[in-house]
Amino acid sequence: MALSRIQFDILETMARERKPFSSAEMISTSHSEKEIADALRELDEKGYVSNGAITNSGISALEPYKVKRAIFLAAGFGTRMIPITFNTPKPLVRVHGIRIIDRLIDACLAADIQDIYIVRGYLGETFDQLLYKYPMIKFIENPMYNEANNISSALVARYLIPNAYVLEADMLLSNPAVIKKYHYTSNYLGIKKPFSDDWVVRAKNGIIYEETVSAEGDDVYQMVGFSYWDEKDGYRLIQDIQDVFQSPGGKDRYWEQVPLVFRKDHYQVEVRECKEEDIVEIDTFNELKTIDKTYDV
Repeated sequence: MALSRIQFDILETMARERKPFSSAEMISTSHSEKEIADALRELDEKGYVSNGAITNSGISALEPYKVKRAIFLAAGFGTRMIPITFNTPKPLVRVHGIRIIDRLIDACLAADIQDIYIVRGYLGETFDQLLYKYPMIKFIENPMYNEANNISSALVARYLIPNAYVLEADMLLSNPAVIKKYHYTSNYLGIKKPFSDDWVVRAKNGIIYEETVSAEGDDVYQMVGFSYWDEKDGYRLIQDIQDVFQSPGGKDRYWEQVPLVFRKDHYQVEVRECKEEDIVEIDTFNELKTIDKTYDV
């Protein structure tokens, strides 16, 4: 039986925190204390919660919402990071001694996401080094990386998208907790800002209604390249990605423009808020030198 949103939020919190809660006010969700108290009674009646803690039946009830796999988009050139990306793809660049992608993979493994795929293109064979530490990784080759935008990476991995994370592999992750084991519905990660001149989404009642460049207002979220796609939306994307890619100018699109722009009437994608310090995008070599002084020589 499907969970309501509030039931899911409570069970997910309990499973993540791994501790009992003595009262509704101790459970941090966006719902009111009364709503939580009522939902807790319902969960207790179903046997999903007992003495303020999630039961084995509750864990089983979360299983349909479990992230099944993670897909890393790692085929690009990383041209703005030249000269370091002449011989090293950006996700393999080390920051404070750790490869950028390692932090992402470790966060997925910590969330019990074991099925991990990396879409590679530029200097693709160099990603083989990851297998020594992460033998579970599977690679997907993108032969179009030098002639198309990252929609080509989504195209070659599209059949894996249902119940999956799609992650840009060159984001420097500081807070691994943004990678979660369970999700109720499709969502895109964003940093709430009053103004941004970067790529942003605008959301109303938590649902994304526009993607654009540069915006201001209380509904603006700077885009972070992490998203989750539930089963229904994932299967819909299989066809939509292919259709947009094959349309005029389709090769030049960013992959997330498929559900957020060109086929947005097919989707109701939530924005999932994170903090600016959770994830850092290193765009240029100068920014890398600022973050890691070992490169400032």
